[in-house]
Amino acid sequence: MSAKSTDVRDFLVTRRAKITPERAGLTVYGGNRRVPGLRREEVAMLAGVSADYYTRLEKGNLAGVSDSVLDAVAGALQLDEAERVHLFDLARAANAAGRPHGRPGVSRRRQNRVTPVVQQILDSMTTTAAFVRNGRLDILATNLLARALWSPVFDSPTRSSEVTPPNLARFGFLDPAAPDFTPDHGKFCHTAVAILRTEAGRDPHDKGLSDLVGELSTRSEDFRTLWAAHDVRLHSTGTKRFHHPVVGEVVVAYEVMQLTSDAGLVLDVYAAEPGSSSAEAMRLLASWAATELTTTGLTAAGRSAGGSS
Repeated sequence: MSAKSTDVRDFLVTRRAKITPERAGLTVYGGNRRVPGLRREEVAMLAGVSADYYTRLEKGNLAGVSDSVLDAVAGALQLDEAERVHLFDLARAANAAGRPHGRPGVSRRRQNRVTPVVQQILDSMTTTAAFVRNGRLDILATNLLARALWSPVFDSPTRSSEVTPPNLARFGFLDPAAPDFTPDHGKFCHTAVAILRTEAGRDPHDKGLSDLVGELSTRSEDFRTLWAAHDVRLHSTGTKRFHHPVVGEVVVAYEVMQLTSDAGLVLDVYAAEPGSSSAEAMRLLASWAATELTTTGLTAAGRSAGGSS
């Protein structure tokens, strides 16, 4: 079984294990069940396909599967939006791998540097922290306030050099300072893995992502455990809490927006509630950044964190 087939199998098995018969609206007779969630036959019945066909899907053979069948399976497994998108991404990858001559198809055009106009937009945002990242969680460019807010990530020993983009997942799992900086550290790590797992389904031929997953799997037991859960997430809005080494507690709301002109890149924007202690902390952070960071030669070009292939 190929690695991609294993991903399909493990994703469907872990989703099936989360749905009890009662939650699926099924009547259960007797208490001797050997599986924690639904049986394959029960998923097949709920999806309106044969048990043999669903078994073939769960073994990783998604080649040629129709959208209607995927929709039916997603409904039977009660997948949320992120999980449903991930299932369709896995099917798309399976169909691409099955093309003549084994050609995987054309991978998405991967952009790992921001354009000058995007950097100008970032720099114009002076009261909010904003940065651009890719699906691997590499920070590619920031404004001054975001560079200050995420300074522990930029200064982390997990960066191999100044030109290596800071990576949020590598920081979260490998830097001993990460739990202090992100008090909700468990949530931070779970979100990071879910984003990486989502990206792996979207672009399974990204060698940089494969290398990152391999590195983190080798060096972090916590990462291996979370990666094996096959959880995915569409990261779009919420709140984050930081304990910054300069200004202390900071709570911000965030929004994540796709950069439509740059495939695979997103803009993360963070703002504190006006009049709050966090807003005051962000104001102090901006003042600190203006004096401490700019005097070290951090120009707009310096805030571009570099790219990776």
